[in-house]
Amino acid sequence: MVPPPPTNRPHVCLSTLLIMSSMALIDAYLVEQNQGPRKIGICIMVMVGDLCFLIVLRYVAVWVGAEVRSAKRGYAMILWFLYIFVLEIKVYFVYQNYKADRKSLDALARKALTLLLSVCVPVLFVVLVAIDHMEYVRAFKKKEEIRNRLFWVVVDLLDVLDIQANLWEPQKKGLPLWAEGLMFFYCYILLLVLPCVSLSEISMQGINIVPHKMMLYPILSLFTINIITLLIRGCNMMLYRDARVSGILIGKNVLAIILKTCSFVQYRRHLQNTPPAFGLEMQKNLVTHNHVHGRPVTMMTTPHPQVVLPEQTSLPVPLPEVTTTCEHT
Repeated sequence: MVPPPPTNRPHVCLSTLLIMSSMALIDAYLVEQNQGPRKIGICIMVMVGDLCFLIVLRYVAVWVGAEVRSAKRGYAMILWFLYIFVLEIKVYFVYQNYKADRKSLDALARKALTLLLSVCVPVLFVVLVAIDHMEYVRAFKKKEEIRNRLFWVVVDLLDVLDIQANLWEPQKKGLPLWAEGLMFFYCYILLLVLPCVSLSEISMQGINIVPHKMMLYPILSLFTINIITLLIRGCNMMLYRDARVSGILIGKNVLAIILKTCSFVQYRRHLQNTPPAFGLEMQKNLVTHNHVHGRPVTMMTTPHPQVVLPEQTSLPVPLPEVTTTCEHT
């Protein structure tokens, strides 16, 4: 039986504590929104659901802690998908309960729900990325570039959560039913997919991570977040006279569109001006040690192909006997 890989226990404990505490707080909202005998049934239901989720989390979180110091983020993507999938289902029921009971204008509890999501969701993403544990990224400048790119992911998460929070915070005039459903599930899909795209960019590049080649997430977020959410806020402000539209995030969207467009154009120019070099980074002289048939082998990785033979001990080999014959004519 293969022993489990070494895990980073503080990382596992932190991610598990963050996930289960946020789930428990959302469960408290669900229980408090129901009264009478239904409250007991909802309490039992959420406890059983959390127990099942904790069993799955026990295995996934351990493997996430095992890949923290590596270049892989596969289990981190699985954990993020499971967390957002379950969390947003609970948030949907909380939102529907607030919508059904419009007389209870408990603005403090609704804004506390928004604050809870805006803290737990980005913090969990930062914990799963674990930039400070990337020991294979040795250059400080490169690590700071990755941190700056992931900062945009966190800001985009807050942008999406702000759009979603407009549904359960007190409104003077409600949106149409189809618009509310479309807005909620659009934000739901963005929260599920886009952070996983950012994590996959880190995994696909491996240990030779190049920050300026991480262009998939900026392109997707440019269209799905910055442009679409700008249109959503503009429609809410112009058509429905929504005074709660965040002018700061509208400015953020405009600024992000300009910056991401400029960076994409600069990246295209960089690719056009760079001469084609096949395997430039792989042509560095590296010395690696391996074992073939139990014997150490020294391999040199050079630009030219070489034949590597295992080191063998020299043994005295007797020379073959040479016999000569003379023919007499």
